[in-house]
Amino acid sequence: MGLHFDVQRALTPIGRVPIVSHNSPFHREVTQAVGVLSSQQIRAMLAPPHPLVAGLIDLDEQLQANGIDLTLRAIGTFTGGGRLGTGGDRVLPETDDLDFGADGLVRLAPGPYLARLNEIVSLPPGVMAIARPRSSLLRMGASVHNAVWDAGYSGRSQVLIVVHNPAGIELGRDARIVQMVFLTLDAPTDAPYAGAYQYEAIEQPGHEALEQPGP
Repeated sequence: MGLHFDVQRALTPIGRVPIVSHNSPFHREVTQAVGVLSSQQIRAMLAPPHPLVAGLIDLDEQLQANGIDLTLRAIGTFTGGGRLGTGGDRVLPETDDLDFGADGLVRLAPGPYLARLNEIVSLPPGVMAIARPRSSLLRMGASVHNAVWDAGYSGRSQVLIVVHNPAGIELGRDARIVQMVFLTLDAPTDAPYAGAYQYEAIEQPGHEALEQPGP
């Protein structure tokens, strides 16, 4: 028997819609009003074989009321320039990974850093995601910037950390740095993400991969 959440239709004029299409490998009997997934819905979607998020350090600590915290895997400095033109003209800058100390901390002077997250996020065709920095980071004088996670994306993502505090900050390996929030679409997209960053930084390609629907 599948999972089902009785969500009030009053949350949206559209009412309840399936999170995934019936022919998707993610299909379960889960319906959700168009909006943000709650902690209980996220927990239900962490079940194999296609978990919404894999590689969690501590589920009970990371799961929030309406999102899930993602943690720091690696962080590096930029060592070159980049270019973004048109028609696929894209050159990403080189980076140099920083080492965590014996205490598990890395010290960051003011400036930009590219950070890799621990968790593998695999979004079904009916869910997109955004992430916001933990408030503790903001209070320390650091910000986190990221793009939108499109429906259908699967991978271990990167975020941009900018340290504004002139005295610098310290971050620990596996520290929770952003909270990811999942938003349901009014219908599963028929054009899930298939861009250059699909399956990024997954050691075993296809391990948590989405099966793309056929034409």
